[in-house]
Amino acid sequence: MTVPPDPQTNAQRGETQAAEGQPEALGRAASVAAAPAGRPFPSSPALGRPAPQAEAPAPSVLAAPLPQGPTRSATHALIHLLGGVLVLGLLAYFMWTPGEWTTRLLAWVLLTILADEFGGWYGYAGLVLGGLGYFSPVAPPEQWSVVLPLVGGALGGLLLLKHSGGLLVLPFAGALFAGVLVAAGRFATKIDPELTLPGREDFQRTALLALLLGLGISAVRQIVGLVLRAQARRRERLAAQPV
Repeated sequence: MTVPPDPQTNAQRGETQAAEGQPEALGRAASVAAAPAGRPFPSSPALGRPAPQAEAPAPSVLAAPLPQGPTRSATHALIHLLGGVLVLGLLAYFMWTPGEWTTRLLAWVLLTILADEFGGWYGYAGLVLGGLGYFSPVAPPEQWSVVLPLVGGALGGLLLLKHSGGLLVLPFAGALFAGVLVAAGRFATKIDPELTLPGREDFQRTALLALLLGLGISAVRQIVGLVLRAQARRRERLAAQPV
């Protein structure tokens, strides 16, 4: 005959098994809590394996800077300085030493325009150097004291208009200078019958020849500069394009 299980006996047996398993669970939890942070649990399979060593990045070697020559801007500044001083010295020589008044007039107009190509203040310095005609040991031509301010004023207007723009304003600057001289030659005798020098053919021819030479050289220089800058920009665009 089979005896049915006693519920009270089964409950006591379960309590006994739970009491027997409690110390083991407590010991396992204590070992987990005692394990240092960052180290594997003793039962982990990674126990005893050496930690992988991280390779240090190779030190970068900086290339030594290559010796560089003078920059382009410094070279241009030196060229402008030497060229401007040379032209102004040549102008002072022509205005001071003995010579024909036509030579002085040609040198003054032409070299002032050329000096202006090396920088604005070189042109205005050339304009002032025209006053050396008053102090030259050679006697100036008659009425030169009147013509000198006339040419100086026309030349100053030419420089001001020339500095206001680039290549496109050169014809207007030339027209201003030529218009002042032609008008002075035509109307000077009406203002003063003795003021005949501005209307002389050699005076007009010399001043206009110097004007054409100076503005022609300035136009050629500016055209060459535009071409060189366009080529430089084209090379930069080609270098920037991916291969």
